[in-house]
Amino acid sequence: MLEPADYRSPMRTCLLTIAMTLLSASSSAQSLPDSLIAPYTAEQCPRCATWNTPHPPFRIFGNSWYVGTHGLGALLITSPEGHVLIDGGLPDTAPLILASITALGFDIRDVRLILNSHPHYDHAGGIAALQHASGARVAASVPSARVLATGKADASDPQYGLAYDIPAVTYSRLIEDGKPTAIGPLRLTPHVTGGHTPGGTTWTWQSCEGERCLDLVYADSQTPVSADGFRFSDGATYPNAVADFRGAHALLETMACDILITPHPEASQLWERVASGTLVDPEACARYAANARRNLERRLERETATLGVPTGERPR
Repeated sequence: MLEPADYRSPMRTCLLTIAMTLLSASSSAQSLPDSLIAPYTAEQCPRCATWNTPHPPFRIFGNSWYVGTHGLGALLITSPEGHVLIDGGLPDTAPLILASITALGFDIRDVRLILNSHPHYDHAGGIAALQHASGARVAASVPSARVLATGKADASDPQYGLAYDIPAVTYSRLIEDGKPTAIGPLRLTPHVTGGHTPGGTTWTWQSCEGERCLDLVYADSQTPVSADGFRFSDGATYPNAVADFRGAHALLETMACDILITPHPEASQLWERVASGTLVDPEACARYAANARRNLERRLERETATLGVPTGERPR
C-alpha cells in the first residue's frame, strides 16, 4: 500500500495512475448507472477536468486514506467493522474514488457511512453513485441534507445560481454539531463551520499507528465566494454568513490538528506536504483559519467599497 514517500518515484506514480484508469473502467465502475456519473460539460464547468485528474491513493496516517483526485478531496477511514467515506467529488469522480478504494485492497461494499463537507457539485456530485455502489447511509447537517435529498441548490447558498444540480441522495442520518457519529470503533465528530455554505461541516477524528495517535481534520472550505449580487455583509438569503465564517475561523484556529486535509487539497498545501515527506503540521489549521479570516475581511472591504455593485467571484 502506498505511503506519502512513494511519490518520490515518478515511475510508480505513473503505473498506479494507469492502473487506476483501468480500474475505473472495470465491471464495478461500469455497474454505476450512467445517470449518476454523467459529467458536466466543459462549458458548464471549465475546471472540472483539471479537478478530476486521477491521483494515486495513499495512506494519510493509520487507518485514514486519501482516495480523491488531484483537485478534489475524498477520504476513507477504515475498520474491521466497516468504513467511512468523506466526500464524493463530481458525479464522474465516483468511478475514480471507487478505483482508488479497490486499488488499496478495500471493498466499496464495506463502506457503511458517507459524510459530506458541503453539498456543492464538486464535493457532493458523486455521493449518489457511491451510495448506490456501497449501500451506505449518508449523514449530513440539516441545510446540507436538504440539498442532497433534492439535488437542487438552496437559495441560501452564496453561490446559488452558479451551483449545478447533483444526483439526489437518500440520506438516513442528520448530524448534530459536536456529537460524534460512529461506525464500529470509528468516531468522527462533525463541527458545523458554515459561511461558504449554510451547514458546511468540518470533520475530526483520531487515527493511530501502534501507540501513536494523531488528530486529523477534514476542514470545510472557508472561501467567501459567491454568485454576482450576493453580499456576505448583508445578504437577505443567508444573513448569518459572516457570523458563521467567524465562528468557523475561531474553531479551526484552536482545535487539535496534527494533519489537515481540505476539500480542495491545494487550499491546505497537501501536495507540498506530500512532496516534503510528511503530512504532519500541527499549525496547519491555525494558518488555514488565519488565511480564511484575511480573505473574508478583504471581501467585506470590497463590498463596502462597491456598495450596489455585484461582488461575485468564480465558484469554488
